[in-house]
Amino acid sequence: MNAVIHDFTTEVPEWRPRVKPIDLAEATPEQLDALKVTPSNTKVSDYVLVLANDVETLKVRTPLFNAIMYNKGGLSRAEREIGATAASVVNRCVYCAAVHSSRYNQLAKDEAVMQRIFADGEEADLDERASAIFKFATKLSKAPSEADADDMQRLRDIGMSEEEILDLILSTALFGWANRLMHVLGDPVAKAD
Repeated sequence: MNAVIHDFTTEVPEWRPRVKPIDLAEATPEQLDALKVTPSNTKVSDYVLVLANDVETLKVRTPLFNAIMYNKGGLSRAEREIGATAASVVNRCVYCAAVHSSRYNQLAKDEAVMQRIFADGEEADLDERASAIFKFATKLSKAPSEADADDMQRLRDIGMSEEEILDLILSTALFGWANRLMHVLGDPVAKAD
């Protein structure tokens, strides 16, 4: 059996579910309908197949996830991934941190930001905008009340619009929830050789 991974990495591990994923070949029409809109254009993950055990929740979760992470306008896709990564680091969700730091690297074409975040956390030496985004998302993830009006003003002071700030809050908060599901439903494991 593969070992559970505890260190942050941009290499996406496998995910071993604790709850049995549905079998697509045996899925009900309701489950197949709920699976029509996956979070990305890739294969349906075991995580989503586990969530398909609760059709009504999945039918709400997937459009919400897509709207927050992939909508047009507002915060860039790469910067949303900083929010998702910050939440995942705070919540020690190794799998989500790997997925979203890896997506950031692909979108931004820059691996240095995530390397610094994983090495130095809140003390990471980032440019002003990335630092403000990461620090705000970290505070919001630790305890929502820690992200206060002064923090919101700092985001405005670096030129973020209200729409960008809202996107940052939504992407960060979404992963506060998603991380908790991932922790309970399965484990990140080293890829089989």
